[in-house]
Amino acid sequence: MLIISKTEIQAHYLISDAIKDIKLGLDAKKSGKIVNPHRTVISIPKYQASSLYMPSADLSSDIASIKVVSIFPENPKQGKKTTQGVLLLTDAATGEHICMMDASYLTRLRTGALSAIATDKLARVNAKILGIIGTGAMAFEQVMGVLAVRELEGIVLYNRTLEKAVRFKTNLLASGVDIPVRVVNCSKEVVQAADIIICSTRSYEPVFAGKDLQPGTHVNGIGSFLPSMREVDLVTIKRATKIVVDDLSSAKEEAGELIYAEKQSDFSFSDIVGELTDYELLSRSSDDEITFFKSVGSAYFDLVVATAIYKKAILLGFGQKVKL
Repeated sequence: MLIISKTEIQAHYLISDAIKDIKLGLDAKKSGKIVNPHRTVISIPKYQASSLYMPSADLSSDIASIKVVSIFPENPKQGKKTTQGVLLLTDAATGEHICMMDASYLTRLRTGALSAIATDKLARVNAKILGIIGTGAMAFEQVMGVLAVRELEGIVLYNRTLEKAVRFKTNLLASGVDIPVRVVNCSKEVVQAADIIICSTRSYEPVFAGKDLQPGTHVNGIGSFLPSMREVDLVTIKRATKIVVDDLSSAKEEAGELIYAEKQSDFSFSDIVGELTDYELLSRSSDDEITFFKSVGSAYFDLVVATAIYKKAILLGFGQKVKL
């Protein structure tokens, strides 16, 4: 079995690679080549934590995967990471388990790629300011993804813990981001300034007021993943003239904002204009419309990225071979 570390993935696989491979995965899903059972989420209330088990298979290439991710928000108090994950690849022709890799960075990459694809199709072409609400582990690749599809002039950051946003700014600048980055004191300042907004929190309550959204804003909601979680409010859902999801079946089970809207208003999941598999057909109708992309994640996104990483590892000779 080949073992691939986060450091090796970071050295050899970029956000641009993930965007390209995710598009191939979206095409494969639309063509019926992907088997993607619903994921299992085990809640651990004692620690306000969750463990997610996400299987998938690409029968056209005879490869399957399962990703296991644990999310333990109280871990930083013990000096441990909030999110930890591993992914196992299996040869679907022989049943051999061929590769295990770190899945935390992989998850951030594929989610950043999903937002990049949605942003490229739904954000205004002349969008210049990116706003981030929630500067945790998932947010960095979100920024990299948007930077890959838009020429920005500035980034605005807000985090409930101010020091975390300041550290995030430092990391962005150290990574080579060469546009102005500023930290603000409330989410309202982000919403009033930004053309593109990314919500990357595990919030159970909306993190901004939909009435404050400026005309022409595009919003990516990528942090919440349980039906009880809500990053955006009902006003945002009602003001959005185009709502797109990464995977409709998963969204119906896990997109708390949309589930809440269906229960509390005349919104229906039939109002969603499409899944990201329809990315080639997605576009804005006007510069003034508000658009919303909701991502809860789906196992086949991990599968296609992990498969590409594995193939690159075989080609370039990185990773550690072990016998179990």
